[in-house]
Amino acid sequence: MSDNNEKQSMYRHSMSHVLAKAIKELYGNDTKLAIGPAVDNGFYYDFDMEKSISSDDYANIEAKMKEIIERNEDFIRKEVSKAEALEMFKDEPYKVELINELPEGEVISVYYLGEDFVDLCRGPHVENTKFLRGFAYKINRVSGAYWRGSEKNKMLQRVYFYGFLDKNDLKKYITAMEEAIKRDHNKLGRELGIFTTVDMIDLYKVSGHWDHYKDGMFVLGDEEKDKEVFALRPMTCPFQYQAYLNETRSYKDLPLRYNETSTLFRNESSGEMHGLIRVRQFTISEGHLMCTPEQLESEFRGCLELAVLMLKTLGLYEDSSYRFSQWDPENREKYIGTNEQWEEAQGVMKKILDNLEIPYSIGVGEAAFYGPKLDIQIKNVWGKEDTLITIQIDQLLAEKFGMEYTDKDGVKKNPYIIHRTSIGCYERTLAYLIEKYAGAFPTWLAPTQVKILNIADAHLEYAQELKAKLEGFGLRVELDDRNEKIGKKIRDAQLEKVPYSLIIGDNEVKDNTVSVRKRFVGDMGIKPVDEFISDIMKEVASKAIN
Repeated sequence: MSDNNEKQSMYRHSMSHVLAKAIKELYGNDTKLAIGPAVDNGFYYDFDMEKSISSDDYANIEAKMKEIIERNEDFIRKEVSKAEALEMFKDEPYKVELINELPEGEVISVYYLGEDFVDLCRGPHVENTKFLRGFAYKINRVSGAYWRGSEKNKMLQRVYFYGFLDKNDLKKYITAMEEAIKRDHNKLGRELGIFTTVDMIDLYKVSGHWDHYKDGMFVLGDEEKDKEVFALRPMTCPFQYQAYLNETRSYKDLPLRYNETSTLFRNESSGEMHGLIRVRQFTISEGHLMCTPEQLESEFRGCLELAVLMLKTLGLYEDSSYRFSQWDPENREKYIGTNEQWEEAQGVMKKILDNLEIPYSIGVGEAAFYGPKLDIQIKNVWGKEDTLITIQIDQLLAEKFGMEYTDKDGVKKNPYIIHRTSIGCYERTLAYLIEKYAGAFPTWLAPTQVKILNIADAHLEYAQELKAKLEGFGLRVELDDRNEKIGKKIRDAQLEKVPYSLIIGDNEVKDNTVSVRKRFVGDMGIKPVDEFISDIMKEVASKAIN
């Protein structure tokens, strides 16, 4: 970490103490303190308090923090014994819990801010609040946060602040966040009608499956005892393995490649749900390739080439990075197989990645329970990273499922299995596409490629014939035949981010032409219908990314 980053982190941490003191002064000592760290874009603090903080309180909180800073109060570090710390924080249950977990004999430090506020903290902090006067900060939001991240614990209020050493950096960051809000797929996708989510409980009861097909479903939980009961479709792997096991295999049958587009279910916690990026039901194009050790590298290369083709076609390639996800031998219970098998599998994968000259980072502990992975990573507009596409090497599950082939020497062996996705989870990929293009998709990807706008009812018949003709070429077309002024129709088409708008009036009907408006370009003049069709079909066929 650079000196400037260390300084910024220290200032942010100091500001979190200022925030905690401000909340105490504003809302009383009945407010209980949890934790308040510095984070990448600022700082936060978790509070247990009766008062529900809302946006109406933001100005008061910021004003109180400014007042504390202007007092020129010292940050004073003091080391105390465990007994002294427990006495000092006897009225702060969350601090007491943290103190009780500390090993005996460990140095415990506290920081005073002025004479009337003290917090459990390792530090470091600035010497005096006067050094914070030039620090740029602004309250971001307040949200709920379970104590220690567990749903079994109490929900606290987390007050987030942006914070930067330089005021211009704060301004730039807030501007970037405002742009992120405009591009946020979770908001934009709903506004454009690209997707919707519904909080629907008892879905299987509504459909009738629960009453008539319950015995044929995989049910997790007990209706009598559990708050929520789920029925899940298993992963695709075992089904494809059964297809392999349906016949006796030899080395001549390999490589054997299975794939399917399937709907899967994951029991994600409600706190992890976010638009289409993390959902409980999703669709995925997943493949499993069974091969010999000699075929492993070429098959892996083919999987990677497929992934790269998809990313480049969609325009996401430049936004992606590679992570070599390895096991963590210190957390042995997470994984199956022997140490020797893991070292072999990871050694094979490293050789393949190095031969392919893949620039990768290493993620220790990110491997699947059965084998290492190449994860193709991407960040959303908020900076959170997720896996978009994965390619995994597995030499363990074939043995568990009894999958064998007879090799050239007549010996039965277990094949290697490559687990791979091509476009990844459809919903997650769509989320990133919405954010990448801010909803303004390239023409070939756009849900509606052409909007026909008739000026008057007299032009409606021609507009309907034009719509049918364009649809005959496979284009996705809508006709706006509302009784509205043409200016409003044009503006609405722009707001809907449609690539092409075709305006139909007297001259267009008479001459069999269209007046073309292109998104981001504007008026492109009048074209014969066949010329417009030729132009847009070439654009669609090329899968151009504008």
